[in-house]
Amino acid sequence: MFLNKKTKNQANLFLTAAIIIGILAVVNFFSYSIFYRWDLTQNKDYSISDVSKKAVGQLDDIVRIKAYFSENLPSQYLNLRQEVGDILDEYANYSKGNIKVEFIDPKDDQSIQKELYAAGIPQLQFNVLEKDKYQVVNGYLGMSIEYGGKKEVIPVVQDTNNLEYQLTVAIKKVTGKIRAVIGYVTSNGTLDESNGISVAYKKLQELYDVQNVDLSSAREVPANINTLVIAGPKEKFSNSEQGAIDDFLMKGGRILFMIDGVKVDNGLAASNNDLSLDNMFAKYGIKLNHDLVLDISSGLASFSQGFITFATNYPFWPKIVKEGFDHNNAAVAKLESLVLPWVSSVEITDNADKTNQISYLAKTTGDGWHQTDNFNLNPQTAMSTKDESKQYSVAVSDFGKFESAFGNQKTGDGRIILVGDSDFINDNFVRNTPDNLLFFQNIVDSLNLDADLINIRSKGVSERPIKDLSDGTKAAIRYLNIFGLTVFVVVFGMIRYFLRKRSRAIDEI
Repeated sequence: MFLNKKTKNQANLFLTAAIIIGILAVVNFFSYSIFYRWDLTQNKDYSISDVSKKAVGQLDDIVRIKAYFSENLPSQYLNLRQEVGDILDEYANYSKGNIKVEFIDPKDDQSIQKELYAAGIPQLQFNVLEKDKYQVVNGYLGMSIEYGGKKEVIPVVQDTNNLEYQLTVAIKKVTGKIRAVIGYVTSNGTLDESNGISVAYKKLQELYDVQNVDLSSAREVPANINTLVIAGPKEKFSNSEQGAIDDFLMKGGRILFMIDGVKVDNGLAASNNDLSLDNMFAKYGIKLNHDLVLDISSGLASFSQGFITFATNYPFWPKIVKEGFDHNNAAVAKLESLVLPWVSSVEITDNADKTNQISYLAKTTGDGWHQTDNFNLNPQTAMSTKDESKQYSVAVSDFGKFESAFGNQKTGDGRIILVGDSDFINDNFVRNTPDNLLFFQNIVDSLNLDADLINIRSKGVSERPIKDLSDGTKAAIRYLNIFGLTVFVVVFGMIRYFLRKRSRAIDEI
């Protein structure tokens, strides 16, 4: 009886194994014919979006993507090559055969290396451990996208976080689907590339043709410009300069104002930043307040006191958290945080056209407060200035109709974004707070591009702060981490022991 039962169990085991192997073989066979991937990440970080699928699915000719990846790369880059290959496979599969992917190892081919140098793809140097010592080897991690004689390059692929955005934009550019010129105002004491915003400025140049505009010498904004960027002006705008801006908006132009309502110098002395724009803004239905907004949620700032340097949360640098962004606006919906140093509050006034598309892009928490006049920026006394708490808007957008400040015809398709700060795109801030740069890129894109492209770039979240937890929840999580696995193993072992003991008792009957 015992042998018969044992033999039967073994037969069932072999039969089950054979069925499982058969199922796996069938699934493996069909997997070569049917392409599909499941991406369980929240933002679908490891699969291309519907926008990219649509972009490549509508191609009417061959786009060649050449990935120049050297084979002798350090071990940490082996996974990168695999991840890049997986993404490119998706592009090829959804392109209906119109995207051709090729991986090329330049090795010592001088002709290819000269071609890459001319295209702007650099040769990189890596440290490789060989024979118990580090050696320097040369290699490539670049890509080129070619179509109809046009070429776009991605000089260095450091990771895949933003690769889909770069690829889709490059494909749209070579196929002629993106054409936009950014006019960057260089007059009136604005920030410029040599004045601490080189990172943000170069990011603009990656996607757009950037053209400097001097309003002090130009009677009007050049007709080829789609969007005007005015960042951090410190000098008043004359009537003629305001007239040029107004005329540009009335013709359907798009304008990004990043303006400090209060000027702050290196010695933390603050004063109103009078640019003579208040009346013009009032006509447009927007308002920049000459105050400084503070918030309990704030970024870290470093200060020196004698020979001591200390870092502290600085309420004058409000940190906008996820709840403070307009989740219905693609430019900010997927952002997690944003630090705005010495920011002023902004408003949409009653003069705004009620049919316009209005969005409060960023707001402080409900524990915000502000200072007006008699500014005291000392970090040690910032909390002592706290008055009644409320939520402040620090960035707004208004798309639609605007009344001219100079009696020109009312526009029907203008766009304005007003941010009460310009310091947030300073090189130091965008390096320490990557979402600052993402915010800048997204609001520029929202003035020029489809919202879908913004969603691609925003897929990879650079910061995901832990939400506030109660003390009881923290204690529960702590003890679960300490004792949870041990308790699980003990319980599993006891259940397993009693089941085996029960099984032996049944077999002996």
